[in-house]
Amino acid sequence: MKQSLDYKLIFALAAVGIVWGTTFLGIRVAVETIPPWFVTSIRQGLAGFIMMTILLFKKELKWIGWENFKQQLIASVLMLVIANGFTTIAEQNIPSGLASVINALTPILIFLGSIMFGLQKMSLKRFIGVLIGFSGVVFIFKDGLESFLDVNYRTGMMFMGFAILAWAAGTIYTKTHANKSKNITLNLFYQFTIASCIQLVLASIFSPNPDFNSWSSKSIFAALYLSIFGSVIAFFCYNYALKHVTAVQVSILSYINTIIAVFLGWSLLDEVITIDFIIATALIILGVFIVNYKKKEKKVL
Repeated sequence: MKQSLDYKLIFALAAVGIVWGTTFLGIRVAVETIPPWFVTSIRQGLAGFIMMTILLFKKELKWIGWENFKQQLIASVLMLVIANGFTTIAEQNIPSGLASVINALTPILIFLGSIMFGLQKMSLKRFIGVLIGFSGVVFIFKDGLESFLDVNYRTGMMFMGFAILAWAAGTIYTKTHANKSKNITLNLFYQFTIASCIQLVLASIFSPNPDFNSWSSKSIFAALYLSIFGSVIAFFCYNYALKHVTAVQVSILSYINTIIAVFLGWSLLDEVITIDFIIATALIILGVFIVNYKKKEKKVL
């Protein structure tokens, strides 16, 4: 049986891999002068407005029902409020390259979560992959434990830990619950709008008296980039991909995200890349590859 290439899926996967690789840099630039919860609220708020405009133009803006609303609420809180918001907070204190390397562990967490919910099976090969991946994290810190004496660094790493856990949980939830509606744009409108409202409240609590005059044009441009490319385009493509391939397969795009983010952080922000950092990145990517690699089965014609 002959199968044609799904060019929409290929484009979606490529867009997620490339665009989200650049968002680590975008976040780092945005939080230079804009408080993190304002960055995320602007990002999701503008994204929600764009989705609403598209829905109004197509005459598809409507109430989705309480059951679907509950599913979009859970996905929004996990993936946008916690995962995206905490990553933004973390990048106030840690380099964008390091944030992307920690983020590269997400596929392993998704795999472990998929085992817990019966979506994947454990094997010796995958167990070895998990060990190799986590050894990369150990390698990052083997000569840098003194960094944890810095409360800002420690806080940044803590927020990244919560962020990747929430993203893994959100991806599994979206794949199994919140992705059944065919109208991705409508679902994302609700997700972005919910997240923006929650994050605006958090911004008013944690940054009650923002100095708007101190917001640089570079940071504002970065926030707009995050909204249009990082949220509207990438999230649409991510949700489209989740409808066609497994959550674990989509999460492998962290390979590309990490490579792009580390390179941009080094080339544009002068972030330091040591030999240990390169080895750690290689171990994490190798571990994720081993966990997810599957031999291509020959098709019987």
